[in-house]
Amino acid sequence: MTEISREATVVVGERDDETERDDETERGAAAAPQLRGGPRTVRLPQVRGFAEWPAAGSPSQSPKQEGKALRVRVPRSSHAEFSADSGRPDALTAVQDSNRGRLRELTPIRVGRMAASPFAFLRGSAGLMAYDLARTPLTGLGAQICGDAHAANFGLYADARGGLVIDLNDFDETVHGPWEWDVKRLAASLVLAGREAGADEDVCRKAAFDAAGAYRRTMRLLAKLPVLDAWNAIADEELVSHTDAHDLLGTLERVSQKARNNTSGRFAAKSTEPTADGGRRFVDAPPVLRRIPDAEAAAVAASLGEYLSTLSVDRLPLLARYAIQDVAFRVVGTGSVGTRSYVVLLLDHRGEPLVLQVKEARPSALLPHLPAAGFKVPEEDHEGRRVVLGQKRMQVVSDILLGWTSVDGRPFQVRQFRNRKGSVDPAALAADQLDDYGRMTGALLARAHAHSADPRLIAGYCGKTEELDEAIAHFAVAYADRTEADHAELVAAVRAGRVAAEFGV
Repeated sequence: MTEISREATVVVGERDDETERDDETERGAAAAPQLRGGPRTVRLPQVRGFAEWPAAGSPSQSPKQEGKALRVRVPRSSHAEFSADSGRPDALTAVQDSNRGRLRELTPIRVGRMAASPFAFLRGSAGLMAYDLARTPLTGLGAQICGDAHAANFGLYADARGGLVIDLNDFDETVHGPWEWDVKRLAASLVLAGREAGADEDVCRKAAFDAAGAYRRTMRLLAKLPVLDAWNAIADEELVSHTDAHDLLGTLERVSQKARNNTSGRFAAKSTEPTADGGRRFVDAPPVLRRIPDAEAAAVAASLGEYLSTLSVDRLPLLARYAIQDVAFRVVGTGSVGTRSYVVLLLDHRGEPLVLQVKEARPSALLPHLPAAGFKVPEEDHEGRRVVLGQKRMQVVSDILLGWTSVDGRPFQVRQFRNRKGSVDPAALAADQLDDYGRMTGALLARAHAHSADPRLIAGYCGKTEELDEAIAHFAVAYADRTEADHAELVAAVRAGRVAAEFGV
């Protein structure tokens, strides 16, 4: 187990009994700029690092002190603030805007899924929330953020050896942006999930509070660890068992068992049929899975040549042992419904399947709102590359077949399909499990951010007290109320026939 796993009770416990030893360590390091070895003394330049990466502040000040100094300009209590401004798009306009460029015949499915509940509406409205967050207090500290870090976007998946890890698992909206956006989206989603599950308001608010607290304490722990230990902290099942989430363990074990059976082989067995030449092909199951014209299938298959060039060369002998058998179109999750997404069936010499997903990569819904938050919109030459590199920057362990390609000029990401994936439905958790889940996901989010942002900097801002936790919990309740109103607007528009919706798909 990694150090973070052994220390996880500190990360998520109710207490934060930490001393100022880290301050003393920093002062000691600053006072001893010499490297001593034998009789010689080697003077090293006092720089933060020798690799280029965006950093805030001045090298003359420690990252922790820089973070602390930010509290004057942006008090931690200010993160409680939220009010919808007069220029805010209404719910129907926001949904219609986000449907632009999607396949028109599938957008009613997306609308129907978003109309199912306020939590489902939040899941499909990352852009609308980014509009709101850009008008809330901002520290200006950036990280590679998920951009859609709601409570249902954490889950289990397989590492290279088939073991299960748990982490963030959806990166369609990932960008370099404000770290607090992810934390606030997670906290608000927990309140909505709890309300959908029938939990009382105290339980819902406590889950948001605990998520923020776990994020803060995890960032402080990572800031104190040696860099490699913090960098390689694995978010595995043992970590979960040490995050003071005892009431959640039975649920996680059931999800793990289901995930172990969620493989390409199982999917292929249910979704394909044998062909006369001894191969297999996908079977129509509209509207979720459907066969496509030969020319479209050929274009997708041809795109895998470009995809191979985005992989590490050590992956090529593995894929060289598979042959492409068939391609089909498959509808994906709530936020991505209406994008072009394909499954590609590969078979090895024994007829054993491997299924790849080739999924359209649209520009992040957060991009239009970054300038208002003081962040530069990156110049991105391929959206699939953005998604893949963002995912690798945030996860400790990523899919070994993760890559990107283009089909008919459109960018796509490529990954394994049904790679032993499993997830907890936060809207189905019992009241005594919701705060456990909040602590677990808050800790995982902090670890993900710490790959691209110096944890000392964010930890310096977050501090030891519960001031930030209280503020984010207050924001989460207010934003959940706003989302419920947005959802009601969308439902009214559907009932009035102003927008088409298809339910139960």
